[in-house]
Amino acid sequence: MFLPCLYAVVEDINKRRQPLPNFDAVYYIQPTKENVLILLSDMAGKAPLYKEAYIFFSSTVPTELVTYIKREPAIKSRIRGMKEMNLEYIVIDSQCFITDHGKALEELYGDEEINQKGDGCLAAMATRIATVFASMSEFPIIRYRAAKSLDLTTMTTFCDLIPTKLAAAVWNCLIKYKTINSFPQTETCELLILDRSIDQIAPIIHEWTYDAMCHDLLEMDGNKYVHEAPGPTGGFERKEALLEDHDPVWLELRHSHIAEASDQLHDKMTSFMSKNKAARMHRDGNELSSHDLQKIVQALPQYSEQMDKLSLHIAAKIHSIRKETRLNDVGKLEQDLVFGDAGTKDLIKFLTEQRDVTDEYKVRLLMIYAATHPKKFESGKLTKLMELANLSPDDMNAVYNMRFLQEAPETKTSISAFSLKFHHKKKKHGLRKDHPGEETALQLSRFHPMIEELIEKLSKNELPLNEYPCMNDPNPVSVRARDSTPGRSMRSRPSTWARPRSSDDGYSRDSVQSRATSELKKMGKRIFVFIVGGATRSELRVCHQLTTKLSREVILGSSSLDDPAQFVEKLKLLTPNQKEILLHGFVNMNSSIM
Repeated sequence: MFLPCLYAVVEDINKRRQPLPNFDAVYYIQPTKENVLILLSDMAGKAPLYKEAYIFFSSTVPTELVTYIKREPAIKSRIRGMKEMNLEYIVIDSQCFITDHGKALEELYGDEEINQKGDGCLAAMATRIATVFASMSEFPIIRYRAAKSLDLTTMTTFCDLIPTKLAAAVWNCLIKYKTINSFPQTETCELLILDRSIDQIAPIIHEWTYDAMCHDLLEMDGNKYVHEAPGPTGGFERKEALLEDHDPVWLELRHSHIAEASDQLHDKMTSFMSKNKAARMHRDGNELSSHDLQKIVQALPQYSEQMDKLSLHIAAKIHSIRKETRLNDVGKLEQDLVFGDAGTKDLIKFLTEQRDVTDEYKVRLLMIYAATHPKKFESGKLTKLMELANLSPDDMNAVYNMRFLQEAPETKTSISAFSLKFHHKKKKHGLRKDHPGEETALQLSRFHPMIEELIEKLSKNELPLNEYPCMNDPNPVSVRARDSTPGRSMRSRPSTWARPRSSDDGYSRDSVQSRATSELKKMGKRIFVFIVGGATRSELRVCHQLTTKLSREVILGSSSLDDPAQFVEKLKLLTPNQKEILLHGFVNMNSSIM
């Protein structure tokens, strides 16, 4: 049992530290030989750095490292406790985690000479994924996207094998956990491992929900947004706010279309101003009695907090950016390119007439064009389009590097809604079809991420085993049987990382988050989806929405969660070799566009 700490210093184990021999130390470290050597150096000998040590390892400790620690006689009496925490991941929200491999694209894709570095990246990623299941007491059936080659003479590349390699590495890590009594001995959930090539469009197309628009258009640091709000003595002051699950207004509106969110925010502000007496007095500017002033003072903390939240969530800033940058026009062309309703001529016309469109939007348009017209890589026509857009060499590199995310024709999924087999309409290059029966009023939101249908197919046991094999259970019938068999409910444990908290503002979390948590406890077994190479806000939205639709909690994992600008910058770092440059004709500057 730990006593409350009155004095604490957080320090980096890899840096030189000041001795504090009268204080105890709490180590939270990865179980590596390098870290253990530092630990022994700190705590062994006649003059240890700290009085005593409590050691927490972030994942499973190899037996040889424990033996190594036990060999030091001086350290035994100074270690007060040693425990495996299995917490090597970062929680983004109640249904999303990342392994914090922000350089996964750079280390796993591109030049084939990176294989050794890529294997190390996948091994570290697998360890961190495994700690998710260990900490949640879940043992998954592991499905993964299989690699396929064009024919028997075609070499399977390292990139083709990324999901296969990661699935095997995760399985090897989880097998070790089965020796722990508290870890499930039979499968309790499902895990689908994919890589970024499964959907090249999702990371770059504009997503028109409130959450995605905030992260795409506003200058944010993670989930932190700095904005100006009216100060208590007049004028404006800078404030920081976190757009996270603790804010019920954000929780309620984050996945709404930006137009719908704006309307609802306006209604909430109007309702608050009409119902709250202090707000009405503040608005009307009436002369106030002493009694009224006392009531205002009593209500002011709540009033100020609520007004800050609502002002934060007003979408006026986003609307202004959309108007100034002609984003609606850009978004329409993006959607038309994806669905095959626009082609090369339309893109040329847009780039010719809309010369004031930002370089960022041009790059993303051309990246979408490259994904929907892969043959243009081989002709040099893509280069001419980028010259027309007046892109810098750095931006051109991002467009060229889209080819690293291309699949061989056989690896295109056979799922009807997203198949590329609509080339019977010769002029169509669309990667998507409109969803049957879907509302068409919001033309800027026709796009659906690929994982949506994959998750639905997985839930119905309809994913083809030849394309998405099982690492530990090749029989789909047993998957269905286990999922419908009564028994110990996986929802008997906390269903999300987020915890409901009490609220004294006008929008209680009980009406949003607590109710959602209660519903999750009644659901079936979890579905985990892990995407190597970065996930997107649109894919996170899909997981939240499918949780309700399928009555199964869907949790998204990835090496990172990227906004479009971050993804574009990462693509710029991929380096082709000279052979690829010549093969794809990137130096062919004399071909025509059409």
